[in-house]
Amino acid sequence: MGHLVWAGAAVTLAGVGVLVWCILAVARARRAGLDEAGLRARLQRLVAVNLAALLLSAVGLMLVVAGVLLG
Repeated sequence: MGHLVWAGAAVTLAGVGVLVWCILAVARARRAGLDEAGLRARLQRLVAVNLAALLLSAVGLMLVVAGVLLG
């Protein structure tokens, strides 16, 4: 079950990495000086990526917990 824990940790770290990327993308979008409609459109796309990253992190944490409980 050690493999399940390590795989879950890798998936969780990938999700956290995408979350950090989302934070940086929002900061770049705010600094770009877009009008309100352009900024809103870019942020709406980033919300979808952000939710997918949160789901990925949650799945990774579930894998870690499953590996610990089964191991």
